[in-house]
Amino acid sequence: MPLIENIVDFWRRLISIFSTFRFVDLLDILLVALVLFSLIKLIRDTRAFQLAKGFALLGIAYLLILTLKMQASAFIFQKLISDFIILIIILFQPEIRHALESVGGSKLSRINPFGSRGGDSEARDIVKSAINEVSKACSDLSKKRTGAIIVFENKTLLGDVVATGTPIDATTTRELIGNIFFPLSPLHDGAVIIREGRISAAGCILPLTQNSELSRDLGTRHRAAIGISENSDAVIVVVSEETGHISVAHKGILERNLSEAIARERILQALVYANEPTDTNGGFIKRFFGGQKK
Repeated sequence: MPLIENIVDFWRRLISIFSTFRFVDLLDILLVALVLFSLIKLIRDTRAFQLAKGFALLGIAYLLILTLKMQASAFIFQKLISDFIILIIILFQPEIRHALESVGGSKLSRINPFGSRGGDSEARDIVKSAINEVSKACSDLSKKRTGAIIVFENKTLLGDVVATGTPIDATTTRELIGNIFFPLSPLHDGAVIIREGRISAAGCILPLTQNSELSRDLGTRHRAAIGISENSDAVIVVVSEETGHISVAHKGILERNLSEAIARERILQALVYANEPTDTNGGFIKRFFGGQKK
């Protein structure tokens, strides 16, 4: 019967494929699938997703042009395709940079041959102290309606931003932050960068966000806070000069009108709790079998 012959033929072809299939081929397929999944996950909530859909529509249009043999349009598309790689790099530059930074900050790259960046308990205590001092200083500035913007560097290094300001390298204190953002201070207009719990520089210039959907009542400080949070994993605290409200920006999201306690908790969550080392095997066993409370 033709049906049985077709089934037998299908199984023969399937067996022939798997007979020559190698384990390396499986790894190759999984790697490609992982890369595609990561790219979709990276751009799905950004403007790059709209650009990707635009490229897909252009690809469909190009296939139709080739099918209909439209020579003039085909010539234009061929010129665009010849510089396709350069065009992709230019249009997706922020997303490509973010992807590389995400790979560099992943758990697989935690081994640092150049030294630790605050992984021990002493370094975490310094960061916690800096967060407390900044929270208190922001509360003081809020009562006086003095504008301020303070950036906590995380895994993404901000050396290019630090270079735009004045180096300080001092212990983070409530009083020092108040002096920096005093209206008559020459550094009060820029941002303070805190690296590993210490004030690294002040008067720094931050990139403004290009998001056109933001509320128009957001000033330059808030737009700069969102801009640097979109390009890095830094945590930014902003005090509004007009209202005195405290805001926290992280990963492109701005939370406004926060109390001192909530602002402190948001910063701790992003900088300290999220970066705490995972439990050892002993801790895992205790959690699995249940520890006895003393």
